[in-house]
Amino acid sequence: MGLDGPVLILIAAVVLLMFGGKKIPELMKGLGKGVKEFKDATNGEGTTTTNNTTTTPTNTEDKPKV
Repeated sequence: MGLDGPVLILIAAVVLLMFGGKKIPELMKGLGKGVKEFKDATNGEGTTTTNNTTTTPTNTEDKPKV
């Protein structure tokens, strides 16, 4: 059984109904990142990911109790 035109259209319609139009680009971006990281790992390259999150410093010192 091959994946010809009507079957691919049916699969695309089901995916669109399940996730909606706004989530599909996010899913494809995540899938692309995953494939790129997999290819980098199989080629033996080191991890070159960047972390774009910002953290706020927390005060770990105990305050004196009154």
